[in-house]
Amino acid sequence: MADPERQHRFRREAPNRAATTPKRPQPGGGVGTPVLEFRGVSKVYEGGDVALDQATFAVDRGEFVFLVGHTGSGKSTVMRLLIRELEPSAGGIRVAGRDLAEIGRRKVPYYRRNIGVVWQDFKLLPNRTVYDNVAYALQVTGGSRRQIRDKVPDILRLTGLATKLHNYPDQLSGGEQQRVSIARAFVNHPPLLLCDEPTGNLDPETSIGIMQLLYRINRTGTTVLVATHDHAMVDKMRRRVIELSEGRIVRDEAAGLYARDETTREFAARMRGAVADPDLDPAAPRTRPRAPDRPR
Repeated sequence: MADPERQHRFRREAPNRAATTPKRPQPGGGVGTPVLEFRGVSKVYEGGDVALDQATFAVDRGEFVFLVGHTGSGKSTVMRLLIRELEPSAGGIRVAGRDLAEIGRRKVPYYRRNIGVVWQDFKLLPNRTVYDNVAYALQVTGGSRRQIRDKVPDILRLTGLATKLHNYPDQLSGGEQQRVSIARAFVNHPPLLLCDEPTGNLDPETSIGIMQLLYRINRTGTTVLVATHDHAMVDKMRRRVIELSEGRIVRDEAAGLYARDETTREFAARMRGAVADPDLDPAAPRTRPRAPDRPR
């Protein structure tokens, strides 16, 4: 049960903290509007359970960020707030510079169609083929038949599903179903892709393939936020990590070294720990052993 004094503090202090959140420098060196921003956000559920406690962070355009924490730490609450399934008890949330509180209920479905969301349980339409599942995301946003014909085959090639377009979800492996979910979320090329435990039901090797795909998508310029409890995967990725504990942000750091121009093949090899060539591993020393002298 939450402390009533603590809940009262949310309402009293949040507006003052929200007004002082600085903007983060973008990777290019300038200061711009973050793709998403939490300013002193708290969420108290009915019954008094505190899910978020004064969460403040910003994610810039083109970033790949992990949101980590144990079950009940607040990760899912952050995702549900971002898709307007929930509203904060205090503080403010902005996506692409727009305050989510200003989006009326009738416009929430349109807002959701303009961000990509990937779920752990895929949420595919069971009676539609791979092609139709992906095409549906374009249909609900008013895409023409020509746009569907042009975009769907391209996204299926990007996600490695070009040979599966006529299959139904129950004819696919778990990894393939997740790829369909990602293809559907990305077919409109949204500026923001939210992934809630995208590898939670997958084996380690399949998980690497899914993260490789998300990395490829991120390289196109889409900002990616992944909520996960898979700390081993996060450590291998070497990207920025925001950690939650009991609703509070306890860590926000750029985790490890990586090359910004790392190819998806190099990325996958590093994830598998298979990189031995310094030219492929951005964290390896840049010196090579001296070759033995040839006999004369």
